[in-house]
Amino acid sequence: MKRKLPILAALCALFVLITASSRVIDCASAGLRLCGELIVPSLFPFFVLSLLLGKLGFPEALGRQLSPLTEKMFHVSGKGATAFFIGLTGGYPMGAAYLAELLDRGEISGREAERLLGFCNNSGPAFLVGAIGAGVFASVKAGLLLYSAHILAALSVGILLRSREAPGAEQPLPPAAPPLPFARALSEAVRSAVPALLSVCGFVILFTVFTGLLEANGFLELFSRVLSAIMPLGMQQNRALLLGFWELGSGVGTLRGLALSPASLALAAGIVGWGGVSVLFQSLAVLADQPVKTGVMLLGRILSAVLGAGFAWVLGTIFL
Repeated sequence: MKRKLPILAALCALFVLITASSRVIDCASAGLRLCGELIVPSLFPFFVLSLLLGKLGFPEALGRQLSPLTEKMFHVSGKGATAFFIGLTGGYPMGAAYLAELLDRGEISGREAERLLGFCNNSGPAFLVGAIGAGVFASVKAGLLLYSAHILAALSVGILLRSREAPGAEQPLPPAAPPLPFARALSEAVRSAVPALLSVCGFVILFTVFTGLLEANGFLELFSRVLSAIMPLGMQQNRALLLGFWELGSGVGTLRGLALSPASLALAAGIVGWGGVSVLFQSLAVLADQPVKTGVMLLGRILSAVLGAGFAWVLGTIFL
């Protein structure tokens, strides 16, 4: 039964794609435009820079310096402190990918990885400052406020999800790998950024097609009206929430043209904190070979969305 249901769902999806091929082409084209106009220009330079910092050993060094503090705050090993900074600089789903590497090397336990997934797999400055701040709201300041709210939410979720027991002495921070020479680090950063960005764009296009088909059949407008009756938001905000539930880029792209305010900032922070079903699938893909449960990751994303929206509202009220 477990194998039959995915196969049946895939066959139904194939039937829909065939019968609505013209609509699918239009939606895929819209997804490509979103990638070309917003995702690629804003993310690629930041992806390269964040990967370059990683290759040069910056997160490792910073994690070492702050590991005593993070051990007390989150009750994770010193290596977990490094994962926290990787997640906040690399963006989705690099935090999950780094945790998968730690599990492969046996440097953290599966139980610790499950808790770390709840608050170490986050959006990075590339998307928050570049795509949303500069690209959506035409304000780098708004992006910095969003990034600050996202960091505060991640810290809060880490504290809420921490274990009752502090990490044992059997989990010391292993010796740091020597940083790469700058020329090699830059070359590897560019080569790593390209497939990462292609993966992001692939999921953006896929879920743009999915949400486009929902809209074509009237489901998106129906859900927006139902949501409007529950929450005091306009149709554009509700549409952004619905699209952002499935795919982060589409949800954020819908916010373009919305006036910058504490409310719109909180809405963007909530969408980014959740990350979308697309990001969840990307994270599951890099964790496919790891024996970890994803329940804590889902809880962490929900908490991050709620807390991030709250922090963004407060910061927007003070600084906008």
